[in-house]
Amino acid sequence: MQKSCYPRLGLESNFMKAGIDYIGVSCCFVCHDGKGKILLGKRGENCRDENGRWDFGGGQVEHGESFEQTLRRELMEEYCVEPVSIKYIGTRNLIRSLDQGSSHWIANLHLVEVDPSQVQNGEPHKIDEIGWFDLDDLPEPMHSAVADQMEFVKEYLRDV
Repeated sequence: MQKSCYPRLGLESNFMKAGIDYIGVSCCFVCHDGKGKILLGKRGENCRDENGRWDFGGGQVEHGESFEQTLRRELMEEYCVEPVSIKYIGTRNLIRSLDQGSSHWIANLHLVEVDPSQVQNGEPHKIDEIGWFDLDDLPEPMHSAVADQMEFVKEYLRDV
């Protein structure tokens, strides 16, 4: 019997991988404090790819979820925080070449204001460290998608 990517049908779900075997859809967020600093997480060895690189947050949209539901779920999972505000800023087509092959995601990008005093590392098994950074003093190395999108994101953050 062929494996399926439809776990709700009770079949095995490890046959096809989002972003690798088919185009994945994600909601990404740039968390900010409302005062010019952004929150980044350093990807740990248990992340899917680009380990050791600083990244915005986000995750795959699950079947039946709205973008806002995905954002709220991922914010709670990664940073243990509820958003103060959410602003959609655009959709990006992310095609990357990785050691294990190519990756293709449609990323729906949002600015999300959060209360810095509430933020915690909710996934220490995936995120080695988190930190708040000025737009002009970002850590290295950056995730390839972040590096590619930073100028686009800065335009929106300067108005915050």
